Amino acid sequence: MSKELDVVVFGATSFIGKIICQYLANEHIEPNFTWAMAARSEAKLESLRAELGIGAEHVPVILAESFDKAALSAMCGRAKVVLSTVGPYALYGEPLIAACVAAGTDYCDLTGETQWMKRMVARYSDQAKLSGSRIVHACGFDSLPSDLGVKFLQQQAQIKFGKACSAVKMRVKAMKGGASGGTIASGVNAFQEAANDPAVRAEMRDWYSLCPADHRNSAKQRSVHMEYDGDFKSWVSPFIMADVNTKVVLRTNALLGEQYGSQFYYDEGYLTGDGEKGKKVAKRMVLGTKFFGAVIMLAPLRWLALKFFLPKPGEGPSSHAQRAGFFDLRLWGRTVSGEEIRIKVTGDRDPGYGSTAKMIAQAAISLCQDVDKAKLQGGFWTPGSAFGEALFHRLEASAGLTFEVEDVQLSKPQQKNGTNETS
Repeated sequence: MSKELDVVVFGATSFIGKIICQYLANEHIEPNFTWAMAARSEAKLESLRAELGIGAEHVPVILAESFDKAALSAMCGRAKVVLSTVGPYALYGEPLIAACVAAGTDYCDLTGETQWMKRMVARYSDQAKLSGSRIVHACGFDSLPSDLGVKFLQQQAQIKFGKACSAVKMRVKAMKGGASGGTIASGVNAFQEAANDPAVRAEMRDWYSLCPADHRNSAKQRSVHMEYDGDFKSWVSPFIMADVNTKVVLRTNALLGEQYGSQFYYDEGYLTGDGEKGKKVAKRMVLGTKFFGAVIMLAPLRWLALKFFLPKPGEGPSSHAQRAGFFDLRLWGRTVSGEEIRIKVTGDRDPGYGSTAKMIAQAAISLCQDVDKAKLQGGFWTPGSAFGEALFHRLEASAGLTFEVEDVQLSKPQQKNGTNETS
């Protein structure tokens, strides 16, 4: 059955949804591209369309609510890809996954909720394979730059050394951006699930929780603590998104048939600088992380923080703050025989919102227009296992990202016949 819309932005009136729609309406004009805005409030949708101006005057609006199965089914029947911003996904996301899978509609989202991703794979993977629905989680700052950064590094290692790197580190060199209430709500929900369910706590401690049961990677993974990293000549503190990103990267390796190796090791951290100054900064960041974790875990402190200090759902950084933001990630890889390669991945806006909006928009367009159904069949995928060179080109041309080799400038492998390449 022919579907009239390439992409539907579900949750268009949310904080991040508005940024995505602004980007699609007025910043990135895709030839022969049809899209729509979906949310539960017709008044808010019409107000958003008016705010977006001439670029959105002919964009359809669709009324759909997270638990209205009939409306979700009708929406998915019209769309090739649904882009969902409606979180916490563990609370609101499953009915849309079910509707997309039933309709054979592709889907991408911004979730970093690994416990929910695991549940969705377990419940809907077989049906997605039958219907042809390609589900791609984690298409925002968590975990697209990490996942595609590792893929790019491994492509360059194959060109330079003829082999993949068995160990890769990602380090945040610099980052500027703010948090929104929606992201905080998702994080709080994940903490609450873990506090209430020992099985969820066990999953969160398992680095391979997102990998298929038959994966072959047996490398012992570890968390980065406050430590000195000789490869980067800098003190390092833990990176708050490392647990999510690492699990996604390890799942990518498994879905690619362990192309990175069956003893592949990966970790993430935040560079704080050399010497005593760097050590002090790392210590302060560790203390801040522990304090925030204690606040979220203890119900009275969590209530106070959510009530008086933390942004609420629908709130987030201003447009000026989003444009003033950026991120600069550095990746280091080493082969089993000791060859080393370094790359950097950068973004030109606030990582969680300004940049994330562009990333997921381009991921949805690429899933619709570039990723051949015959090459990538139905199922649950990661950015690194689903997307090939076309998305790299899109992100660099239209989303403000760069992927560069630091030591030697090497060209990325050429795309073949305009189809997705997962190697």
